[in-house]
Amino acid sequence: MTVALAPFVVDLPAVEARPRMPAGFRAVAVATGIKSSGGLDLGVLATTGGAASAAATFTTNRLPAASVQLSRANLERSGGRTCAVLSTSGCANAATGPAGDRDQAALADALADRLGVGPELTLALATGLIGSRLPVDAMRPWLDRLVPDRLMPGDTGLAALAEQLRTTDTRSKAASLRIKLPGRDGRHRGVIVCGVAKGVGMIHPRMATMLALLLTDATVEPAVLRTILGPIVERTWNQLTVDGDTSTNDTVFLLASGSAGTAPVEAGSPAGQALARALEAVARSLARQQAADGEGATTLVTCQVSGGRDTVEARAAARAVVASSLVKAAIHGRDPNWGRIAAALGNAHTGAGPVPVDPDRLTIAIAGVSVYAGEPLPFDRDVLAARMDAPEVVIRVDLGQGEAAAEAFGCDLTEQYVVENSTYTT
Repeated sequence: MTVALAPFVVDLPAVEARPRMPAGFRAVAVATGIKSSGGLDLGVLATTGGAASAAATFTTNRLPAASVQLSRANLERSGGRTCAVLSTSGCANAATGPAGDRDQAALADALADRLGVGPELTLALATGLIGSRLPVDAMRPWLDRLVPDRLMPGDTGLAALAEQLRTTDTRSKAASLRIKLPGRDGRHRGVIVCGVAKGVGMIHPRMATMLALLLTDATVEPAVLRTILGPIVERTWNQLTVDGDTSTNDTVFLLASGSAGTAPVEAGSPAGQALARALEAVARSLARQQAADGEGATTLVTCQVSGGRDTVEARAAARAVVASSLVKAAIHGRDPNWGRIAAALGNAHTGAGPVPVDPDRLTIAIAGVSVYAGEPLPFDRDVLAARMDAPEVVIRVDLGQGEAAAEAFGCDLTEQYVVENSTYTT
């Protein structure tokens, strides 16, 4: 018996997995000794034509890092404007008490002084070992050397920043595309939308554990950016999970320089919708890159759910599948054990309660092979196991309850994940 599920359609523009710096920004990264590996660990992104509009989402962890606390406060003080982002890796500066807060503020002051702006016009990203403090005295001289003279306006600077963000990531992550938006004179202007990100461990929905920087040279007010960013995060990074742990430093920044000469983008307008779709395409690409590079991972796991009563329930169902340790282990072993998928769906919850699952209406497919449709379906296990031996395994589910659809991204659970995290501090 063969049961064909309708294709899951992702209606977003195509992106390139590469950094492309929008106009109005410049960046630099350098190794200062924070990372014992000697890798790049200090980065700066700065604007070239005055303050950019900014919006952000942050961790929901109740132990937020100093970088998160400082950025929240500065965005409120500046009214959603910024001239620079200071990025550090190898040190989370979380759970470091008042001293850690002072460290973060001292670096913000130093960066602002070098740029000739108020400290409230700076933001911060930090990642690394919780409980470790930033070596402020060693970092200040580096800021003096780098800012503003060595900031680079092209793609090279953004690529260096993407590399600097890495901790346990095996590769840097970037995505970009070009779109056209109306200019002030009515003629269309070319606009770049780009993003860089890090994060391959301590990743789970609720503002997924990661750092990301989304950039565009469109003209957008901070309030409009906030309206655009929230739903994008819900559909992309909050649908990403690697290991079920949330972090203290999660941050997504969205900055718009206005340097492309577009007319102001309004929320809900055709230009606003086009920009939002482009930003979501970049965010989705970055989330998938992060899942594929999960600590110890060999396989990207995508769960596509249709037939939900609403999108909240469809998202919860998809997350439940990719978050299941048993499903993740089965994917690693190329074991087409659909019962684990069914059990995970039966455990799916939203904030309002469990997601209804009717086994008579439920349909499940793995790697394009239908395995359940109200009852177990016959399939060749060896053939399906061979199909699962791929860089990505897609789990397709239809709940048979409505029209809502959603997707979630995860990875397999491997022995290497345990090895990496059993010796993280050493």
